[in-house]
Amino acid sequence: MEAVRKRDLFDGSLLKNIIFFTLPIIATSMLQLLFNTADLVVVGKFRGPDAVAAVGSTSALINLIVNLLVGLSVGASVTVAQNYGAKDDGAVSRSVHTAIAIALAGGILAGIVGVFFSPTFLRWMKTDPAVIDASSLYMRIYFIGVPASMLYNFGASILRAVGNTKTPLIYLSTAGVINVFLNLFLVAVCGMGVEGVAIATAVSQTVSAILVINYLAKSRESYRLDLRKLAFHKDETLRILKIGVPAGLQSSLFAISNVLIQSSVNSFGKIVVAGNTAAGTIEGFVYVLMNSFSNAAMTFVGQTVGAKRPDRIPAIATRCLLLVFGAGLIGGVSAYLFRMPLLSLFSSGENVDAAEAATYGALRMLFIGLPYFLCGLMDVLTGLLRGMGSSTVPMIITVVGVCVFRVAWIYTVFAAYRELSVLYLSYPVSWILTGTAQAILYLVISRRLIGRARKKEALLQA
Repeated sequence: MEAVRKRDLFDGSLLKNIIFFTLPIIATSMLQLLFNTADLVVVGKFRGPDAVAAVGSTSALINLIVNLLVGLSVGASVTVAQNYGAKDDGAVSRSVHTAIAIALAGGILAGIVGVFFSPTFLRWMKTDPAVIDASSLYMRIYFIGVPASMLYNFGASILRAVGNTKTPLIYLSTAGVINVFLNLFLVAVCGMGVEGVAIATAVSQTVSAILVINYLAKSRESYRLDLRKLAFHKDETLRILKIGVPAGLQSSLFAISNVLIQSSVNSFGKIVVAGNTAAGTIEGFVYVLMNSFSNAAMTFVGQTVGAKRPDRIPAIATRCLLLVFGAGLIGGVSAYLFRMPLLSLFSSGENVDAAEAATYGALRMLFIGLPYFLCGLMDVLTGLLRGMGSSTVPMIITVVGVCVFRVAWIYTVFAAYRELSVLYLSYPVSWILTGTAQAILYLVISRRLIGRARKKEALLQA
């Protein structure tokens, strides 16, 4: 662990460093996604499509509520990375204690909102009456564990910001094993339904939070956490909010469009919802594979900006974009080629409902899973921009290019041609539009930073 923490991310081959930095993030993200996947697989096998639909109906709404806080963890990561790159130990310490304070306060607030208002939100989303009670129960238990989830996410973001991606992987692996065993025990042995998988998720999130907080508390590095020193330091709070609030708003507004799409999917009935949920979960593995390169881009650029070496940015961008393109293309094509065996994991036995749900899931994977690499390219460009300290304009671009566009699509194109394929087509079109705008913004900001650095260097040499 010590070697990982002190390693210079720019020592040696940049491509090799990005890959080795990213691999543990990929594994960690995959395990985190397995929390929800384990829920779906277990309830699907032991309780059937209704239970899958009950859990699946909550995903967009859960993301809407918690994404603002996850966005704030992005702000914490960039702030810590820039301070760490600048070798300012005092600023690193202040940003760490501010970040954990935000995680704790925000997690408690989100938990309260989720526990008390889940049924109301689900009714607004036109959730199928046959599954709304089970969905409400799942969400309420899930949100009890949200404060712990936020502590883990912020703690893991801090460690990644300083180059340590292995420790979050180890801790999440431990929590993941607990989650899977509890799922099987509570559902298969104790006979519980969605409440069993929700309890398992909440417990595993608590375990991962305890482990990462304990690690930070025992560290001897500049990012050591002393719980007695938790505070909202003004400068660090403002820096975290400057990056994190736009990132969180972007994710939350992004989720709003997904809530509207989920509501449109819900209107087709629970069998379509079950197929859509299964396909979305499979695609989620491709997404976290790609999003890991966005995290790498943000951390590498954040540290290089802190070290006042913006000339490294184009090299980082080129490698991250090529890597995410390859990962997204291979992942999307592979998932589609094996779509039926994968979709069958979420159903119990051979029945008409399960076969029909798989057909609908395959349709989603055709329109969203295959061109998913476009989303990866868009996300890496966003990560590069955030690492450079720009978050508000990328948020506006994404809100317009993804959220507003998809909402407009629902009320115009989808309203005129009410088919699932037309609904799903809004995804790749929005990725192309948004990614193009993000690429233009990246070129403008990176060239500006490099130009300023060169001008400053020329003045010093004169």
